[in-house]
Amino acid sequence: MKKKKRRFFIGAVFAILLFVIGSYFYTNVTYMDKPLKAMRKAGFTEKQVTLNDGTVLNYGEGPDNGNPPLLLIHGQGMTWEDYAKSLPALSERYHVFAVDCHGHGESDWNPEKYSAKAMAADFAEFIKTVIGDKVILFGHSSGGMVAAWIAAHYPELVLGLVIEDSPFFATEPGRREKTFAWVYGFQQYEDFKKQDEIGDYFEYSLKHSYWKKVFGDFLWNRFAKDAVAYHKKHPNEPVHLFYLPPNINRIFESATYPYDRRFGETFYDNSWFEDYDQAEVLAKIECPTVFVKAQTNYDGDLLLAALTDEDAQRVVELLQNGKLVKVDTPGHDIHYDKPVEFTNIMIDFLDEVL
Repeated sequence: MKKKKRRFFIGAVFAILLFVIGSYFYTNVTYMDKPLKAMRKAGFTEKQVTLNDGTVLNYGEGPDNGNPPLLLIHGQGMTWEDYAKSLPALSERYHVFAVDCHGHGESDWNPEKYSAKAMAADFAEFIKTVIGDKVILFGHSSGGMVAAWIAAHYPELVLGLVIEDSPFFATEPGRREKTFAWVYGFQQYEDFKKQDEIGDYFEYSLKHSYWKKVFGDFLWNRFAKDAVAYHKKHPNEPVHLFYLPPNINRIFESATYPYDRRFGETFYDNSWFEDYDQAEVLAKIECPTVFVKAQTNYDGDLLLAALTDEDAQRVVELLQNGKLVKVDTPGHDIHYDKPVEFTNIMIDFLDEVL
């Protein structure tokens, strides 16, 4: 009898372990596909439009249930599908449009359009010709800076503005050189172009990644080797390692979206900011605006966040009708890391504006 109980206990423990391990790997394998499937089930479709000058913009559109239009502008290195976790819930209150920025995804990769001013003009045309009504405007990171320009210079098109963790003031020369995005992004790519040891930037970036300090050489080199192999085998897909959880896979996934590196070069030479005085742009915005800020972290004097708390406070003070909302996450992609909180912010904002 005791032997039967012992065997039963061992079997139960073994079954639980198999379930836990199986669930872990199942989550790792499906975490990217599940939100995309839910998004499509909610009625989102991918479309393209050709603007008056021939520029092609790729975008996703949700169901039109008579709700106010929402235009989402993603950050650098992403695509419109990056909002998949939140899109079904947002579509219950909004008629959602989400664009691929120039140099990203399936929109045109034309360096002549790689400036906030040029992108804003095209998105303003998109609002007029495709959406045909005033919008709630949202922008993440660099997309938030484009959205701010639209709100400042095309106020007749914007009901309200939400900016997610955009790097206002931290991107200015003299300060940008001590930010994570500069050291491990823009400057790193310039260093890559000057060497001839490694021909693939993804491989080079992993070899010189900040995350090697976090995980240690042994683990990081293992991850990097597998990530490079995956990227070579699936060059048109975001890298996805089945044995890593989503928050670690995000490092590789977000580095391998379809993205024109020439876009990033305009941040290095500052041409993306042509005619863009950040304080002046913010001060011109009249519509209700929410600035959503993630946690601020440093490694020594290296700013790991998009901007400091002081920068965010300055943003809100410059806005004519601004409010600051802080979200308890160290990640720059609040909409991805905290989709429920992000969705609630967007829905609460709609209730305030209408």
